[in-house]
Amino acid sequence: MVFKIDNLYNALGQFLNYQVALEQEKPDFKLFLAIPVGAFRTFFSLPFVQTVVKRFQLSLLVYDPSEEVILEWKK
Repeated sequence: MVFKIDNLYNALGQFLNYQVALEQEKPDFKLFLAIPVGAFRTFFSLPFVQTVVKRFQLSLLVYDPSEEVILEWKK
């Protein structure tokens, strides 16, 4: 679990920095955090992670890495 939270910490830091840069350069663009479907169904269903998603208003792109397809856009 600690490993996954550390990964979320790193991804969130990158996401927030990219979001600020994108707002300055391309304000009409929307940034999405890409999440493999397995992580979305397990880790991203945890209350702590749901709170992070809501607090930072993260838009998620859920994908299937084995099929290489996007399954869901969550704004």
